[in-house]
Amino acid sequence: MSTIFTKIAKGEIPSYKVAENSDFYAFLDINPLAEGHTLVIPRNVEDDYIFHLDDDTYLGLCAFAKKVASAIGKAVPCKRVGVAVLGMEVPHTHIHLVPLNSESDLDFRKDKLKLSPEDFTRIASSIAAEYEKL
Repeated sequence: MSTIFTKIAKGEIPSYKVAENSDFYAFLDINPLAEGHTLVIPRNVEDDYIFHLDDDTYLGLCAFAKKVASAIGKAVPCKRVGVAVLGMEVPHTHIHLVPLNSESDLDFRKDKLKLSPEDFTRIASSIAAEYEKL
C-alpha cells in the first residue's frame, strides 16, 4: 500500500513541488509552521523511520535536503533553516525544513499558518527558482 507521500511524489495527489530528482522529492507542507516549511522525502522507500534507510538513501536524502534548505534560505527571509525528523504522523521517512527567526519557530505544538493556494504557489515557485540556480 502506498503512503500519501508516495502518491504525492508520483503526482497522484497534487502538491506544491519545490524540487525533485529521480530519488527524492521536496514539497511545501500544507500545514506549515512558517512560510517555506518544506518536506523532503525519498521517492522509492516507504519506511517510516529515517534510521532504517540504507546508507546510500540516507546520505542522498541528507544531501538533497541540504540543497533544498539552501534554496529555502535564499527564497524566504529567515536567519536559518531548521531541520526536524519526527515521522510520527505519516509512515514515510520525511525531513521537515523550516525557515527560522527564533528557536520557537520550530515548535510543532503551535498553530499552523493558514495560507492561500496563491501563497503556496508563490512560495514554492520562489524556492524552486533558487534551487535551480544551485
